[in-house]
Order: sequence, then structure tokens, then C-alpha cells
Amino acid sequence: MPDNILLLLGAGLLAGGMNAVAGGGTFVTLPALVFAGIPAVAANASSTIALFPGTVASTYAYRRDIADIPGLTLPVMLVISLAGGLVGALLLLFTPSASFDRIVPWMLLLGTVVFAFGRQMGEALRRHIRIGRATVAAMQFLLAIYGGYFGAGVGIMMLATWSLFGLTDIKALSGIRTLLVSACNGVAVICFALSSLVWWPQTLVVMVAAIVGGWLGAQLVRRVPAAPLRTGIAIFNALMTAAVFWKSFGGL
Repeated sequence: MPDNILLLLGAGLLAGGMNAVAGGGTFVTLPALVFAGIPAVAANASSTIALFPGTVASTYAYRRDIADIPGLTLPVMLVISLAGGLVGALLLLFTPSASFDRIVPWMLLLGTVVFAFGRQMGEALRRHIRIGRATVAAMQFLLAIYGGYFGAGVGIMMLATWSLFGLTDIKALSGIRTLLVSACNGVAVICFALSSLVWWPQTLVVMVAAIVGGWLGAQLVRRVPAAPLRTGIAIFNALMTAAVFWKSFGGL
């Protein structure tokens, strides 16, 4: 039985619930695994694997809503996402632990800002910018690299990018967003599982708890308005990011 099991169970439950509601589970599982004594690179790989079954379940739930992005067919976007996810995963595997320790707080901060303000940022940029298919494809590749490497907030980043292409119906895009996030995460999961990075006992505890949390979160969504839930998650993400900064910089 791994140490800090209550911390890991709580983190998995909360992360699964958050992902079912609005995303952002990485903001819980990554710090929890680090606080449980796992090196940051291994914690990130373990977190990705632990949360992957929930992402796959969401993709299955959206299976009837998956559609092409105009001008960029689903197979093209899928290949781009798989390739980018592979690049990101390999980058993580070759990132020295000390370097990743310094990167993590800033990646969490980026994800926190995008999660909280991604929609507004997309709307503001769309007033001044219109981009073509090649640019969307290139940006999708970069986002998939980020997804394979770290991933916090990548789904919101995809929506913000696609909004610059004039696609603003978030509900209609949920299916393809979830599929492409699953694609870049899935290839990363394979890479991490074949490596020696994953701390399997802790990963499995978080995974089981996240599956339960995902089911509970789905029930919560039916009873509580989405906007307050999303606001609460954004605040929680900010607090977790601040805690990681505090830990990383020795309380300074």
C-alpha cells in the first residue's frame, strides 16, 4: 500500500470530478503526487496515466458528436495530434528532473490562466485575428506537443485556437476536442507506460479514485449550474498553482 494513500485517494476523487465538470484534473493530481514524494517528471507521467481512462470514457460519451473541423478533416487532425503527443511525451522523457521541477510552476500558471480566461481570450483575439487552415494545423501540432508533455488546460487551449478560425460553438466542438485530447494523451500514456518513470502503486490508487470521482462529478453536473462549478474550479486551480510556487521557491 503506497504512502499518503488518503491524499492520493482524495486527489483522484477531486480530479475525476473536475474533469467530468469542466476539466483541470491535472491541477490536483500532479501536485498531490509531488507532495507524496514522487519526482516531478515521474509525477507528471503517473498523473497522465491515472487520468487517461476518464478521458477515454468522455470520448466514448461524445462519440456521436465528433465531427470534422471545416477545412481540416478528422483524420488529418488526429494524425497531427498523435504526432504532437508523441513529440511531447519524448521531450518529457528526456527532460532532466531538476529542469522540469523549475518548469512545473510556470506550466501550471499557464494552464490556470487559460482555464480561467481561455474563452474570453479567444473572443478578444477573434476580433482582430483570422487564421487559415495551415496555421490551425500548425497550432494544433504545438498544442498536441504541450498535451503530451504536460497537458493542463490543453482542451481549453484547443477551443481558443479554433475560435480564431471562426469556430465558436463550444458544444459542437466538445466531441472532437475530447477525441484529440485523448489522442495526444494516449500516445503519451504508451510512452510513459513503457518507461521506468511511472510509480504504479500510486498511479493505480489515483486512477481508481478518479474513475469514481468522474461518475460522481457527472451526477453533480446534473444538479448544479455549470458556471459556479467552473468558477470554483478556476479558484481552486489558482490556489494549487500558488502552493506549488510556494513549495518550489522555498516559501519565498
